[in-house]
Amino acid sequence: MHTDASLVVAFLNTVDLERGDDLLDDPGLWRRWAEDHDLTPNDPAEARAARDSLRAAIGDPRLPVRPLDVPLRFAMTAAGPVLITPDAVTAVLAAATRLTIRGDWVRLKICPADDCLWAFYDESRNRSRTWCSMRVCGNREKARSWRARTATVHN
Repeated sequence: MHTDASLVVAFLNTVDLERGDDLLDDPGLWRRWAEDHDLTPNDPAEARAARDSLRAAIGDPRLPVRPLDVPLRFAMTAAGPVLITPDAVTAVLAAATRLTIRGDWVRLKICPADDCLWAFYDESRNRSRTWCSMRVCGNREKARSWRARTATVHN
C-alpha cells in the first residue's frame, strides 16, 4: 500500500537527474508507473507541469516556483469527505494536500547534491535530515569538504 508520502516522493522522482532519465519522456513507462500505483496516467505534459511545480516548491534549485492551479473535487461519503482522484496528478496533489494539512509537507526535501537532487521524505524526529542517503550523497559531500579543507592547509 502506498502512503501519501511515498506516492508524492515516487512522483517527484520520475525524473532521475543523475542518470539523465525522465520517465515522462516515454508514454509507456509513464503509463506503467501510473498503473503500478493504481492510477490513471495523465497527459505527460500535465504531469510534468505538476511534478516541476511540486519539486520547485520543496527546493529543487533548477526549477522556478510557478503557480499550479488544478481543481480538486470532494465527495461526502459515510466515512466523511474524500478527495476524488480520477488520475495520477490529482491523486498526487491530493496526497500532497493531506501531507500539508497534517504538517508533514516540510518533511519533503530535495537532496542538495548537485549530481543527485533526489526527492525524499525526512522521517527523522527533528526533521533535520539533509541528504537522500548519508552513505552515498552525504559521504561524497563530506569527502569533498575534507579534501577542500586539507588542500587549503597544505597550500
